[in-house]
Amino acid sequence: MIRTLLAAAATAMLLAPSAFAADLAVPHVYAKAPPMAVDPGYNWSGFYAGINVGYGWGRSATTADFIDSRAGALLSSSAGTFDRNGVSGGGQIGYNWQREMVFVGFEADFQGSGQKGSIAALCAGAPAGLQDGVCTPGHRGDNTFDPALPVAFNLTQKLDWFGTVRGRLGVAVTPRVLLYGTGGLAYGRISTSGSVSAINVGGFPGADGGTFTPVAASFGSSTMKVGWSAGAGVEGAFADNWSARLEYLYVDLGTVSGSLATPVIALSGAPLVVGYRSHVTDNILRLGLNYRFSGT
Repeated sequence: MIRTLLAAAATAMLLAPSAFAADLAVPHVYAKAPPMAVDPGYNWSGFYAGINVGYGWGRSATTADFIDSRAGALLSSSAGTFDRNGVSGGGQIGYNWQREMVFVGFEADFQGSGQKGSIAALCAGAPAGLQDGVCTPGHRGDNTFDPALPVAFNLTQKLDWFGTVRGRLGVAVTPRVLLYGTGGLAYGRISTSGSVSAINVGGFPGADGGTFTPVAASFGSSTMKVGWSAGAGVEGAFADNWSARLEYLYVDLGTVSGSLATPVIALSGAPLVVGYRSHVTDNILRLGLNYRFSGT
């Protein structure tokens, strides 16, 4: 009996540590998750330079005046708008600062232009049955009179070159696509040429058989004007340093004007003067390619 009790006690002592260990809680080991890969996106900050080509729908709102030089009287005036369309192309440089999705920048560009257009104005001759016209006199003989003939004025304008210095403000709608507005200073050179042609009607007063003398004059001038520009565009990056854009600009270069004393005889017997005033504006749509001098 005693042997049985001793054997049972020994067995219990041997099994006790295993049971105690089984009752202990197993500690949990927490492993830190690997960091998620973050896409840094595309940063537009930095200097850039590029080229562009486009087409301009220019307008010249022009008034042509016919003036008697002796009295300074305005004899006739006509107003009209003519197109001055053509291809333009050049280059641009600029700098961008980007903070999160918003960016600001400045840009300067210079463009050669082939935009050109013309307009014609006419000072009417004598109406039926009358001797004198609006701008020029006719001739009266003893029994008949020779009516005044019209004066033709042709004007041509060309935008030789232009440039802008503008600010840009926009937002990155995706890391690699910008939408922006732009505006600032514009400047350009406008060349104007014109010609005047007429037939002076004359002769001895009171004597039949008037004279008809063709006369003509021409002029040309160039002037640089300063105005303003505004527009908008979209630009997308297709490589780490390269981007392409589509941009619209409205350009207003103000008013150019000039005058010319002609050999045409006005109503007072003094030379006829022609003058013009043109308000020069432009609508430009262009494609551009830029290289940015820094990485993403």
